[in-house]
Amino acid sequence: MRDRLVTAAHGVPGLAPVRSAASAEELLVLARRAAPTIVLLDAHLPGTGPVEAIRRLRMVADGTTVVMLAVPGDEVALDRAIHLGARGYLAPDVGVPELAAVVAHLTTGPVLHARVDGTAPAAPQPPRSPTSARAQVASMSAHSPRPVATETVLTKRELEVLTGMSNGRSNSQIGAELFLSEDTVKTHARRLFRKLGAADRAQAVAIGIRRGLIS
Repeated sequence: MRDRLVTAAHGVPGLAPVRSAASAEELLVLARRAAPTIVLLDAHLPGTGPVEAIRRLRMVADGTTVVMLAVPGDEVALDRAIHLGARGYLAPDVGVPELAAVVAHLTTGPVLHARVDGTAPAAPQPPRSPTSARAQVASMSAHSPRPVATETVLTKRELEVLTGMSNGRSNSQIGAELFLSEDTVKTHARRLFRKLGAADRAQAVAIGIRRGLIS
């Protein structure tokens, strides 16, 4: 899996050089050499596990952005990772378009360049637009959610829209699946954001998973 991810990362403009680590210990060695910008962290990391790895990484490189690699059933580890500051998650079989979209989302500057698992900064490169990336990516915000009620009741449509978001679907894709217009999907999205106290779709998905509204 590491070899495949490294290959995919090399296909993303500006995401180079790329390094991989088989354990938290190897990751920390790389991080001490050069603080990583982005780390893709396996939810099934052997040894210390991902949660402890994040804690240790924060002591070495506090500004590193962590994105988890997870599959259904990893919700507990994801929830703990999110509380420690992980920005979201990707499926382990993520491809180049999805990875490019996530990098573009996570980098706020005019240049798309990042490091994965302890690399040195890449030379500035023109950003690649993520608009064509198809959604096997589900990104969850690590920002603390706004205060919400302990019980959240969403309508059937709102749950369907939230589920679509958790699967990485765009508003237009969700609309096509539910036979709704994109504007109608946006209306449902705004309503569920208010109910969940979420600032955006990423945070809504994170809250939905924690509250058991979606899996």
